[in-house]
Amino acid sequence: MRVDRIELLQVRLPLIREFETSSHRKSYLEHVLVRVEDAGGAVGWGEIASPSGPFFCGETVDTCWTIATAHLVPRLLGAEWEHPTQVPRLWARVRGNEFAKAGLDMACWALWSQVTGVPLAGALGGERQSVVVGVSLGIEPTVDELLEQVSRQVQAGYARVKLKIAPGWDVEPVAAVRAAYPDLQLHVDANGAYTEDEDHLIALRALDGEGLLMIEQPFAPRDLMAAARLQAVIDTPVCLDESVVDGHDLETALAVGACRVLNIKVSRMGGLTAAVAAHDLAREHGIPVWCGGMYEFGVGRAANVAISSLPGFVLPSDVSGSDKYYARDVVNPPIRADHGGVRVPWDTPGLGHDVDEEFVRANATRTHEGTR
Repeated sequence: MRVDRIELLQVRLPLIREFETSSHRKSYLEHVLVRVEDAGGAVGWGEIASPSGPFFCGETVDTCWTIATAHLVPRLLGAEWEHPTQVPRLWARVRGNEFAKAGLDMACWALWSQVTGVPLAGALGGERQSVVVGVSLGIEPTVDELLEQVSRQVQAGYARVKLKIAPGWDVEPVAAVRAAYPDLQLHVDANGAYTEDEDHLIALRALDGEGLLMIEQPFAPRDLMAAARLQAVIDTPVCLDESVVDGHDLETALAVGACRVLNIKVSRMGGLTAAVAAHDLAREHGIPVWCGGMYEFGVGRAANVAISSLPGFVLPSDVSGSDKYYARDVVNPPIRADHGGVRVPWDTPGLGHDVDEEFVRANATRTHEGTR
């Protein structure tokens, strides 16, 4: 197989509701959609779902654009490969830049599964007909407003709610949600906002009594020892997100006891190829995994649904319906959640959703094209 044409389209979509994490608040998202085409005219789509600012990681939309156009696209164009697992070898000399790599890797998986007539979930090794999904809620101005948002998602049928936390917005809001919903599957995500300062540790230990599924990424990405020390004194599983970029990170985290749960993000790990490998390694070690999200548009969201069908994804994944975030998505049909589940499209090859190219191009703020 060979890719003869690649288009990058940077697309901006407004969020239905502003979303705040421990680092910043956002009202829109800009992602880069990747369109690859082979000599026969078959097309595959991927998504570079990087943040706009350097808060989640060191990559941004601008850095991804530079790396993709200058280094990744030229290496992929005209290269021969038989299976998408071979594609990452083309840019093996490019260090880091996992978000940029993920978009092209995803597009090649979509192209290959389209050409071979296989649903993407099947190509990846998936099994489930539908995946259980959760929803992620940001930091709200007041606890009452947070409770209102939780109520909406519970009524919509979501099985799990994730709450973003930060120092000063942790014990009180979590306790309030738990009191209102004693049986709700609940977990918190700090995005690395805490340190081992005593006040922070007191708050994290207090959360241990709220019956949480997990405390996600409490400390900075490289501070695995802090995570290990916390895990040693609390019963709630610590989940790692930003700390695990590849299999070596996961092996280190397991060796030091830094986590009992893993969040697998396709974008953070460099694409579907690396994400499947992480799933397999975690499963070997008995570590439950779930698919985290970057508020992807429909292309990346479809890929997340597909990988969430793999057997090791035993916890609800962050692949809620796109209508929670966007008034109009870039794919048809849009991805929808029904009573806390999303159907896996086994009846269609590739992503299982058609990209609305007219809408994508109308909302593109810049484009790049490479041809063989």
